[in-house]
Amino acid sequence: MQDYVIKDLSLAPEGRRKIEWVRAHMPILRGLEDEFRRGRPFEGVKITMSIHLEAKTAYLSEVLAAGGALVSVTGSNVLSTQDDIAAALAAAGMRVYAIHGASPEEYDAHLELALEQRPNIVIDDGGDLVHLLHSRRPDLAEELWGGCEETTTGIIRLKAMAREGVLRFPMLAVNDARCKHLFDNRYGTGQSILDSLMHNTNLIIAGKQVVVAGYGWCGKGIAMRAKAMGARVIVTEVDPVAAMEAYMDGYLVMKMDEAAPLGDFFVTATGCKQVITVPQMKRMKNGAILANAGHFNVEVDMPGLTAAALEKKELRRNIDGYRLGEDHWVCVIAEGRLANIAGGDGHPAEIMDLSFAVQIQSALYLMEHRGALPREVIDVSAEIDARIARWRLAAWGVEIDALTEEQQRYLASWELS
Repeated sequence: MQDYVIKDLSLAPEGRRKIEWVRAHMPILRGLEDEFRRGRPFEGVKITMSIHLEAKTAYLSEVLAAGGALVSVTGSNVLSTQDDIAAALAAAGMRVYAIHGASPEEYDAHLELALEQRPNIVIDDGGDLVHLLHSRRPDLAEELWGGCEETTTGIIRLKAMAREGVLRFPMLAVNDARCKHLFDNRYGTGQSILDSLMHNTNLIIAGKQVVVAGYGWCGKGIAMRAKAMGARVIVTEVDPVAAMEAYMDGYLVMKMDEAAPLGDFFVTATGCKQVITVPQMKRMKNGAILANAGHFNVEVDMPGLTAAALEKKELRRNIDGYRLGEDHWVCVIAEGRLANIAGGDGHPAEIMDLSFAVQIQSALYLMEHRGALPREVIDVSAEIDARIARWRLAAWGVEIDALTEEQQRYLASWELS
């Protein structure tokens, strides 16, 4: 098996500096790394990861390796791979197959290379590994103990497979754990998307109209941060309950057709396709800026936009302009891919400390229960959530109360005495 496919091994020192920086700010993973070096709980376990290959995910792979796992790593988005990070992992002896800007064919080949070690566990971000294991490599699926899925989009795909009865192995819904979506999706996405908008455009947020498509946990975080930066926020939704929640949180709520001519920034966070269409883009202000926070680059109709554009040119690094009429341009960050990671450094390290602790604990759960779990999408246990939350609180130096035995009996009883 080839050890790695990367762009340039000489980039490794810069990548290593980045990894060491995030390591210093991820106390839960540091504690697990120290524990794993002593106990080696993953000794000989083969783990394949398809992830946004940047410093924080690189450190996750190194923590698993410290526990004895045989780890192979590939990307989950052709623009989110950072070549210096890939080089740093390769230089440290990790099996890594990822290149920034890979073609679709190269991306698929890297997924297959990462699976060549015939993994026991997969850690997926968006479902590409799982899709490959069901479409082209079902022979490998039979050897899996199970997998962990990081994203809302991936969970949607997995639940569809489970409903149709085609899911070949158990998958833990890491995204749905409270220590993941309440913090990663809300605070992580909220901060990193606003960081991407500011860094890539060098424009002010205050006073702008920001249109947020979707009011799930990611959309809530984006709207909250944009409002805090001084923007006037419009939310579009298809779920009436979510729309009502956005309205009562103080945002304007309307259809995308109505919002299109009003917005300065548009951010999609739905997990669906064609959330912003070409007719809507043609009605936007000249210079309107579009960014996507969903996993796949389908929320903004990029093929339609490319076909409709009279002219396309790079206006700034990570920003392409599309001319749709005389002196009428719309601008798209990172080709409509994940703006916060394909066009930025992703979520803050402290946030991913929580999410990746959930990933690690879920991988341990799969190992300990191998052969005993149904071929379904399985929730992360409340015990794992509580354990990770206690670790994070301890790192902050925060103590909380505990229920007395009498209080526990009261809460477990139907009698009000």
